[in-house]
Amino acid sequence: MSRQADNVDEAEIIGLKSHDLADGALSAWRAFKSELRTRLRDGSTCSRADLEKRLPIVQWLPRYAKQDLVHDALAGITVGLTTVPQALAYAGVAGLRTQYGLYSSLVGPFLYVFLGGSKDITIGPTAILALMTRTFVSNHGEDFAVLLAFLSGCVISLLGLLRMGFLVDFISLPVTVGFTSAAAVTIASTQVKDLLGYGGENDDFLQAWKNLKENASHSRLTDSLLGVMSIVALLVARELKNLDLRKDSREIGMFKRVVGKCLWLVSVARNALIVVIGAVIAYICQVNGGHPFRLTGEVTEGFPPLQPPPFSTTENGTEYSFAKMTGVLGAGVVIVPLISILESVAVAKSFAKGKPLDATQEMIALGLSNIVGSFIRSMPVTGSFTRTAVNNASGVRTQLGGLFTGVLLLLTLGFMTKFISYIPKASLAALIISAMFFMVEYEMVPKLWKTRKLDLIPFIATFFGCLFISLDYGIVVGILVNVSFILYKSARPNTHIKRLKIYGREILVARPDQGLVFPAAEFFRQVIHSNACFYEGDRVTLVLDGTHIAAVDFTMATNLKSLIEDLVIRRQSFIFWNWRRAAERTCCALDPAMGRYFRCGSTLNDLFQDKIEEDPSSTEYSNASTVVISTE
Repeated sequence: MSRQADNVDEAEIIGLKSHDLADGALSAWRAFKSELRTRLRDGSTCSRADLEKRLPIVQWLPRYAKQDLVHDALAGITVGLTTVPQALAYAGVAGLRTQYGLYSSLVGPFLYVFLGGSKDITIGPTAILALMTRTFVSNHGEDFAVLLAFLSGCVISLLGLLRMGFLVDFISLPVTVGFTSAAAVTIASTQVKDLLGYGGENDDFLQAWKNLKENASHSRLTDSLLGVMSIVALLVARELKNLDLRKDSREIGMFKRVVGKCLWLVSVARNALIVVIGAVIAYICQVNGGHPFRLTGEVTEGFPPLQPPPFSTTENGTEYSFAKMTGVLGAGVVIVPLISILESVAVAKSFAKGKPLDATQEMIALGLSNIVGSFIRSMPVTGSFTRTAVNNASGVRTQLGGLFTGVLLLLTLGFMTKFISYIPKASLAALIISAMFFMVEYEMVPKLWKTRKLDLIPFIATFFGCLFISLDYGIVVGILVNVSFILYKSARPNTHIKRLKIYGREILVARPDQGLVFPAAEFFRQVIHSNACFYEGDRVTLVLDGTHIAAVDFTMATNLKSLIEDLVIRRQSFIFWNWRRAAERTCCALDPAMGRYFRCGSTLNDLFQDKIEEDPSSTEYSNASTVVISTE
């Protein structure tokens, strides 16, 4: 048989193997098709659940009722009236032409209808992302904003698929508040020139105030009056929705109900009203030969071009390859996606109202919105708290409300671009500045002071870092300060030391108040040494209480072994009391001889039961004292 096999031609063997592989592949494909057909026919829980999870429209659309359509349409149009003026204003914050704000607002509402897990969320440009984009636009051009949107979408989608949304958990609330407050101050500062009607460059906080000092004398009275009056009108209109016309009576008449609804609508649509009023005044003045305001200017008419994002560009005679463009974006490729995720997930949690939130799905929807948006010249986008609040207050029932918002934006691009060109810059600046008043969380400082003063340090570091360095590096400073606190805490754990006497013998009980990891290895060993050195010879038994220790790493296990060896040389006893199995396994894997030091028991008496049984009357607790080795 072996000799016959040797005579078989090699090509024949390859042909046979290929034939077998082909048959196997065909059989596998048939089995796969059969299984898929069975799952789809039977409505398999797994496949249907996966589909509903990653395409939420499959879940809510079959249950959609006719009465929901009216609510969704009203909410969608209301959100659209808020989105249009905000989008125009945020394009200015980003240093982009006005139409870029509308381009950036288009994809999110449509895409979120299919991929969104929350009925309230609206995705589009925001003030913070616009300000972070401005740095690249002012120095290198609009193509960098579009590429940043594409790369941000890729990073967000990747983090979502890898379930790495936990990274935003490293951004604590003091850091987040410091960042948003500094961003609000910076954004408001950069809008002062448009509010007062003078020119100059305003790319950051310091430059904005330097520009004000140099050009304040060139302010225009008409722009200043329009801007200030618009801010006052916006702040007053904002409070109209909080008016209670019922007073103390339980019933409310039809007239008051209608007035209440009108006041609410004026309050919600205040941004659009201020912009429209400003544009009408500017148009009337211009028709009569006057030019009292600095206007938005010409807006490109029609829909955005459909094309791939720019992977290379030329700006001011300088050619940039994809590698060079990515190098220019630098840390922004990471920081912008993280801020985008932080904003969107925070908004989603705020309006979840106890319902479970799939952060992974939200990240995928957000990432794809940025990726697809980059094909129509969008800047980076995320969930907007303002527009989401309007959507919720308008009584939206499902994600279909985004469809009406998107249609309104399309109509604006198709038919309203000439009107947009008459909008005064002062009106848009007033819109932004009035919104920034409520982004600065003034009340956070006294809260931090009352609760934990140490948290003021990352807050202050983030706030001033964002103001005087830049937003992206400022938040990195805050995160590093916060993480350093966490690392220091893990490296210097509080250790409670209790001295007892049991059966006339000195007992030293050490209980760390947290897990032990490698940064704390040497410190913990020194703490035990410094307390054990007060006793000579075998007069003391050291008990290490492992109640709070879930596991130890190799470095800590090695130091514990060294500690045991040091105590053995000094003829002092050592016991690991109530340690978890995981920690015990790590120590025993390093040195099996350490296993004899591990004991379990509900009380310290259990550790010395043999001696207690010899002479029960000799058990005593005297001179008990507790010392806490604190790192705070």
